[in-house]
Amino acid sequence: MHIGAMMFAAIALFSAFAVQPVMVADKQLFEPTANMRTRNEILQSSHFRSEPPKRRYEVTAPIGKGSGKGLPKIHGPADSRLPLVVLDAGHGGHDPGAISPHSGKREKDVTLDIALAIRDQLVATGRVRVALTRDGDGFLVLQDRYGIARRLKADLFISIHADAAENEDARGGTVYTLSEVASDREAQRLAARENKADIINGVNLGGQDTEVSSILIDLTQRETMNVSASFAKLLLREAKPNMVLRGNSHKFASFIVLKAPDTPSILFETGYISNREDAEFLASREGQAKIARSVSSAVQSHFARRLAGN
Repeated sequence: MHIGAMMFAAIALFSAFAVQPVMVADKQLFEPTANMRTRNEILQSSHFRSEPPKRRYEVTAPIGKGSGKGLPKIHGPADSRLPLVVLDAGHGGHDPGAISPHSGKREKDVTLDIALAIRDQLVATGRVRVALTRDGDGFLVLQDRYGIARRLKADLFISIHADAAENEDARGGTVYTLSEVASDREAQRLAARENKADIINGVNLGGQDTEVSSILIDLTQRETMNVSASFAKLLLREAKPNMVLRGNSHKFASFIVLKAPDTPSILFETGYISNREDAEFLASREGQAKIARSVSSAVQSHFARRLAGN
């Protein structure tokens, strides 16, 4: 506060109180009246009002480019020539994701159960290897999720989620692939919501590249986006007999987890946890098995096509 303003405030406060003169050793002092003491006591007791309100809880999360943890276990045949699929169960730890208003089920729990079911289905085929970004209730920043896929040199990255909407009638699965411009307002909303995790935790999404590097990355990413879109169509084809899908079920959005430039990636919104029927389906063993069969069939068809193309 400016010194002049402080003096003015002090004078105003002083003049508001009644005082009585007292002579001590030929010097006139001022003794506060009972009224003045009372007001001072009130001011002192209300000092806490100037302090910021205490938080009900605090969350500590890593800040920076990632946690630096070791890579997850790879399940399936010990043959490095087989394709590797990385499954990413969305949310986790202090981030529960969406919560069903009907059952109280949390997205982080549902997505983990679905990811484990998909892993088991894929491993049973003996044709692919599988890794999970998380196999328990742990928190991962978004960059770590696709970073694991890149470090493992994965051939396919699948992020599993369960959507939520204010309209409880909204239901059905949706597959998202990368686009720097979201295909519609809903996709923009979803991308903004999912990307908040990294904004809150201060994650640096990458520095500036040289012009040549940018061009090379752009070319690589365009090819990756094409492969991702191809797999998305296969997944929707295989999922159609097993689960409810939205009318416009292939959408584009700028999800951070889809931005690995050299790893084909999709984000699979398996249904609306805010819808009663979808929530029951996603939480049931039967529903999870149907989703797993859909993904497993699509993955096998995808790599068979890639092998035939080579």
